[in-house]
Amino acid sequence: MKARAGRTWVLLACAAAIAVVALAGCGSSKPAYCTDRANLENSVKGLSNLSGSGISGLKSQITQIQSDATAVVNSAKGDFPTQTSAISSSVSALKNSLTGLPSSPSVAQVATVTKDAASVVSAVKTFSDATSSQCS
Repeated sequence: MKARAGRTWVLLACAAAIAVVALAGCGSSKPAYCTDRANLENSVKGLSNLSGSGISGLKSQITQIQSDATAVVNSAKGDFPTQTSAISSSVSALKNSLTGLPSSPSVAQVATVTKDAASVVSAVKTFSDATSSQCS
């Protein structure tokens, strides 16, 4: 009888431990893409702080944006395929418009970069809006 009671306590203790682990996993933690989203938003905001750094500063910031965008796409593409695809394509377009940009770009080249940067901002905002309920 004591052996049976001992096994019952062991089983109850194991069940309690499993329940604690299961409940810990069911907490209100945010998805991984929320941190990636915040990093990307900060990188995009960095575009407005480039005064005086010229084309090299812009290219450096785009490298950071591209890295952060890749992280967002990798962590969220399963849940937000349309939005992450828009981020990828807009960042690629911006990077392409910067490739080979001379130190004294023409007005048309600046206009292209500006348009592509606005597309990145728009794509990131759309993703942020779509993920706001999961990341707030």
